[in-house]
Amino acid sequence: MGEKESGRKIRVLVGGVFDILHVGHIHFLSQAKALGDELIVIVAHDETVRRQKRREPVNSAEDRAELLRALKMVDEVYIGSPGSIDYELVKRINPDIVAIGPDQRFSCERLKDELREHGIDAEVIRIPYLYKRDRAKTSKIIQRIIETFCD
Repeated sequence: MGEKESGRKIRVLVGGVFDILHVGHIHFLSQAKALGDELIVIVAHDETVRRQKRREPVNSAEDRAELLRALKMVDEVYIGSPGSIDYELVKRINPDIVAIGPDQRFSCERLKDELREHGIDAEVIRIPYLYKRDRAKTSKIIQRIIETFCD
C-alpha cells in the first residue's frame, strides 16, 4: 500500500459477477486491495451475466452490489452497463491498477491496450488462485447444491 508521488491514493479496480459470494471472491478481493489503498468493484449487470454465463443470476446486481459494499476491503461498488466493459465508467473511476481474477478470460496485455485506447493508463495485474478451484467457483457451488438437495 502507499500513495503515489502526487499524494493521491492508489486505486485498484476489479470487475466480476460475484453471484454467490464465496471464499474465492474474498481471497481475490483481499489480494486486489493489497495492491493499493482503495478497492473499487464493478459488478456485472444482470444482462451481462445472462449473456456470459448463459443462465439467470442467482442474485440481482443490486443485491450483489449491496453484499460487496458490506465487505471491509471494498471501498466503492458500481453496477456495470449491460454488455461489454463500460470504458466511460472505468475512466471516471480512474484506476491505477485493474486486477483480473484467476478465472477471468482476459489477456492482461490486450486489456491494457484496450484501456489505453480509451485514455486509461492503468496497470493490469492477474491475481493468482489461493484456494482450490473446484471449491471456490460459483458454478461448482451451484452444482454441489443441486447434487445435494435436488434428488
